[in-house]
Amino acid sequence: MDIRISGTVSESIVDGPGFRYTVFVQGCPHNCPGCHNPQTHDFESGRIVDTDELFRECVDDPLNKGVTFSGGEPFSQAKELYELGKRFKEHGYDIWCYTGWTMKELWKMAESEYYVGKLMSIIDVLVDGRFIEERKTFSLPFRGSENQRLIDMKMTLEENMVITYIL
Repeated sequence: MDIRISGTVSESIVDGPGFRYTVFVQGCPHNCPGCHNPQTHDFESGRIVDTDELFRECVDDPLNKGVTFSGGEPFSQAKELYELGKRFKEHGYDIWCYTGWTMKELWKMAESEYYVGKLMSIIDVLVDGRFIEERKTFSLPFRGSENQRLIDMKMTLEENMVITYIL
C-alpha cells in the first residue's frame, strides 16, 4: 500500500522511549505557528513509498524497539498507518503517535471515519493537541507544548475517558 511521507528516522530517541523507527507523514491541516516540522504541511509534497519498504527498513535495524507515527498529521492517512501499524504490532513493536487533534476531536472523527478509530485501536501512546508556540516547553518529555498530553490509549479506550500515560 502506498503512503505519502516526508521522511523516516531510524534509531530515534526523541520520539518516544528507547530506539524507535519514526515515520513522518506528509500533509497537515493544522499549520501550527512555530511547528517543528513545517516542511510536512503541504499535502502534495514529500514522496510516495510502499508501506512494505517502511516495514522492512524498520525491522532490518535490530536496535529499533518501537515505532512512532509523526508528521504532518498521521490521522490524515489513517488507513495507511493502520495497515502498517498492524504489521508492526504483530512484530512486537509498541506504537506512539503524535497528532494535532485532541482526543475529543478524534473520538468525534471516528464516528464517521472508520480508519481513524481503527488507527486509535492499535496505538499504545498518543501525544495529542496542537503545538502552541506560547506554551512551548523543554521540560516535558516527548512534548513540544504544555497543552499536549501523553495518553495511554489501551486504558483510554477501555475506560472511555482520557487516561494519562505515566513514563
